[in-house]
Amino acid sequence: MNEIKVKVVEFRDRKNYMMQFADPVTGRKRTRSTKVERTGRKRDRNEAERVAAKWEADLREGRYKEPSKVTWAEFRDRYEDEVLASLADRTEQKVCGIFNMLEDLLSPSRLRDLTADRLSFYQRRLREMGRQETTIDGHLAHLVAALNWAVGIGLLTEVPAIKRPKRVKRSGKTDKMKGRPITLEEFERMMAKTEATLAKPVGSAARRKMPANPKRRFSDEAVAARLGRLKERAAAISSSWRHYLTGLWRSGLRLEESLELSWDDEGKLCVDLSGEHPMLRIPAELEKGHRDRLWPLSPEFAEFLLATPEDNRTGYVFNPMPRREDSTRLQPHRVGEVVAAIGKAAGVKVHVDPRTSKVKFASAHDLRRSFGERWANRIMPTDLMILMRHESIETTMRFYVGRNAQNTAKTLWEAHKTAVSSNTFGNSSEIPSPAKEETRAEPQVPTGVRKGG
Repeated sequence: MNEIKVKVVEFRDRKNYMMQFADPVTGRKRTRSTKVERTGRKRDRNEAERVAAKWEADLREGRYKEPSKVTWAEFRDRYEDEVLASLADRTEQKVCGIFNMLEDLLSPSRLRDLTADRLSFYQRRLREMGRQETTIDGHLAHLVAALNWAVGIGLLTEVPAIKRPKRVKRSGKTDKMKGRPITLEEFERMMAKTEATLAKPVGSAARRKMPANPKRRFSDEAVAARLGRLKERAAAISSSWRHYLTGLWRSGLRLEESLELSWDDEGKLCVDLSGEHPMLRIPAELEKGHRDRLWPLSPEFAEFLLATPEDNRTGYVFNPMPRREDSTRLQPHRVGEVVAAIGKAAGVKVHVDPRTSKVKFASAHDLRRSFGERWANRIMPTDLMILMRHESIETTMRFYVGRNAQNTAKTLWEAHKTAVSSNTFGNSSEIPSPAKEETRAEPQVPTGVRKGG
């Protein structure tokens, strides 16, 4: 780059002095404005020369980088084709959602439009929309990864300095679940309220379904038949949702996982009954490690699955029915809304916002929390991490083992009292004193055997 020589040039159609150099590699001339008005005065000419000299020094020392001309659309197409296509489907969907949100809020024309200032504005808009700080940090983490990739292949000169949100220091008050594990009694209340929450008023529904033609009359048999069909469908709907809630309670599956779980489709989360115990098979396409994995199922969920007749073990394991007859299979967000509606009907409150007093009722994830709470008292933390499919033991310890410290202490004291009362603490209710230890008879050593041998 030492061969670069920048000189000041004048063009009749330009208001300012221009500066220009010939690229030593390609031989092409590069021109840019000095931003000094072309007045013809020596003072202005000298100022333009100083600007040109500074650009020349930056070029020779590698400090100057030409701004990227890549459009945002071009960058997104390449990133989706060359990077996201190789990642798990859920990761690809998440990043595409972030890109969609970015386009809605910032409308970038070129990739270089994502400056530090614009991304700071993006954070502010997300907060105004009610997004949590952890969500905002996740958005920025994916954007930084994408911009680093762009720099690596030469689409962008540098990644803007992005100030990510500072994580709230974890403490006893802030390190809490957004909900809570629900009790067996609360779960039974939800089961009892399922039919009332889901079933439509049969009589009025039947009348709404009849054609609104006053000249056409229906026989009592036709109306009775219609009512019978609606009652049967209402019973089937309630049964499918009670089956689904029971599955969530016994499995600890996440909402999306439960709706993807299949009996026989190996391209999805799949039940594996080929071994000694039922297992959960996760295909490589859905795993961050890109490897097929087998995960254990809890015995209570395995028994629940095995209760399904073999002839019915096809397709999805869970099919909570929609109320509309012409509706397609429900999407995860809609299923979550229905479960929350059942929790509300049952009056199961899991959280109250201290600032707004807004009440959160039991959701599908609270059933997963209940599963984790039950098994935290039965198995070791490392086994619980595998059962819950957590990425790290810290998550398991924080949300299930650490929060059970009081329960563990209570269990220890109850066990201690039981041991003392039943005279099973070291085969004696007392701890032997040193004096008593000294008075014990020394065991006889057989002939021919040395002590300490």
